[in-house]
Amino acid sequence: MSTHQLSSGDLLADRRADYARMLAESGEFAGAAELMEQALEIVHGWAAGWFRLGEYREKAGLVSEAVAAYRAALDLVPEDIFGASLKIALLSGAQKTRQAPSAYVGRLFDDYAERFDAALVERLGYSVPQTLTALLLAATGNRRFAHAVDLGCGTGLLGAELRAQVDRLEGYDLSAGMLAKAEAKGLYDRLGEADLSLAPEACGVFAADCSERRADLAAAADVLMYIGALDPVFAIITRLLAPAGIFAFSVEDAGGNGDVVLRPSLRFAHSEIYVRGLVKRAGMTLLAVEKTTLRKDGAETVPGILFVAQR
Repeated sequence: MSTHQLSSGDLLADRRADYARMLAESGEFAGAAELMEQALEIVHGWAAGWFRLGEYREKAGLVSEAVAAYRAALDLVPEDIFGASLKIALLSGAQKTRQAPSAYVGRLFDDYAERFDAALVERLGYSVPQTLTALLLAATGNRRFAHAVDLGCGTGLLGAELRAQVDRLEGYDLSAGMLAKAEAKGLYDRLGEADLSLAPEACGVFAADCSERRADLAAAADVLMYIGALDPVFAIITRLLAPAGIFAFSVEDAGGNGDVVLRPSLRFAHSEIYVRGLVKRAGMTLLAVEKTTLRKDGAETVPGILFVAQR
């Protein structure tokens, strides 16, 4: 039995977990936590169960107990497909975690791939591909690009906006499910799996037949909030862009709360000052900066910043 599967593999434990879920849906989180504890007494090595217990305890206001449950999930699955380390960082208040686990991000978007476009565009009012592309074209005088690379391409929402403006378009993503959706749209000349949180030599953007300095445009729409500290991304950009190449991207706006801030959504926000510093250290010049609303998150709107920088 896999330690991270969503079912415990035991009928009685699963039944207790189902009752716990029903209590949680009714807002009875303390009772839900008690039932999950009973389920985990039966199947102690059920990582998904420990993570669910952490969620119930957290919503019941049992913070230290929730952290203990998340730590148990992380101990069972060190690659952290559930994002337990992010939960621990949030609840402990330490804010030491500056990178999202790649396994968590990949699983999140694999699970989301089938409903991604409808959920993001139709229900959450997502328009970053359009607004970022408009800012890019305005800042570059409607420049046409010979070779563009869409980093964190997802299902191809940004690719659809860029396609008419570029001769060759590559797309890279951590999620195989997202890449399959992008391939079905027929927008990209090349698609590949890549992890932008890794150093350039390991990230996947520079495969054996993918040269450095090959792109005159790199773009990342609604991607960097799933990475955290952006030093690896700018190292990739430095090797990817040709002279005078453009990097267009969005971040969630941290305001004056710090350079990299982990939010309850388990996404990272970045301050304008932090991003400006990275751009300068990368030897780039900012052509445009625009504050905007990225999307909805429940009843709230998510503030963001769009950047266009030139090498």
